[in-house]
Amino acid sequence: MREIQVEQQTVRSHGVIVARSHITDWLILVLLVVILVVLNVIHPFYRFVGRDMVGDFKYPLKNNTVPIWAVPIYAVLLPIFIFLLFYCHRKDVYDLHHAVLGVLFSVLVTGVITDAVKDAVGRPRPDFFWRCFPDGNDVYDRWGNVVCHGDENVVREGHKSFPSAHTSWSFAGLGFLSLYLAGKICAFDRRGHVAKLCVVWLPLLFASLVGISRVDDYWHHWQDVFAGGLLGFVVATFCYLQFFPPPYHVQGWATYARFGVREDSRGTNTVANVALSSDNNGVENQQQNGAFIGMCLSTNNSGTRVDDDVESGRR
Repeated sequence: MREIQVEQQTVRSHGVIVARSHITDWLILVLLVVILVVLNVIHPFYRFVGRDMVGDFKYPLKNNTVPIWAVPIYAVLLPIFIFLLFYCHRKDVYDLHHAVLGVLFSVLVTGVITDAVKDAVGRPRPDFFWRCFPDGNDVYDRWGNVVCHGDENVVREGHKSFPSAHTSWSFAGLGFLSLYLAGKICAFDRRGHVAKLCVVWLPLLFASLVGISRVDDYWHHWQDVFAGGLLGFVVATFCYLQFFPPPYHVQGWATYARFGVREDSRGTNTVANVALSSDNNGVENQQQNGAFIGMCLSTNNSGTRVDDDVESGRR
């Protein structure tokens, strides 16, 4: 089969087209940021904390091991930096745009859900006693509820334990990155390269350690961390699948849009269907021929792109 060169879709040639086609999505991102700010300003629900309950919240008041300003750096900027590295190699603006849009949606949707639940639940943090009574002298009203005399902002933050925002944001951003890497290196290509899984697990390991630090710092109960991690990864999975096939898919190394654009530009209705539908015979033939897809690098032994081989065979 002769090699067919794929037209590179760069930021310069297709960037404006891609951005315009998703202008509504970018506007919704701005709306999510506004909602996130509002949720952080309003008061959470002040749950009843009685005299016999306050003993469960007497853990020391400590500083954060992972400061809040660091979360956007590793959960958003680090994934975007890695997306840019793949763009430098592939020159695929659709991959870059959709990956950036996906991780931003993943983090912001997770943030809105997390903060909304925080405000609604109002669960006290493990260190709530020292936030409420910094001098150690506890005071209660006639109903037995605490009467806090600590700093108002510190007390308010003490009612935002469930779920953990650090953990949910970490699993949202790094979970999306993990799925992205799994697709790009074809971690599930049935060739038995277990080392690829280490690359996929590394972001999730870091997110897990962030969650553990929240318990160690006495800012969260373990249930808060578990719920936050689950929430973040579920949202990340939904956002990823909006733009990319599942990582275990034979064409999981590229976006849905890549094949749609190829179909439109060549005036055929078969390219996208072939690219996004893999039967067992096709998978077995690619493995037997030594195909290594994605940063695999979507080429076979003869240097021809796998998706181009498929199209060539159709001609």
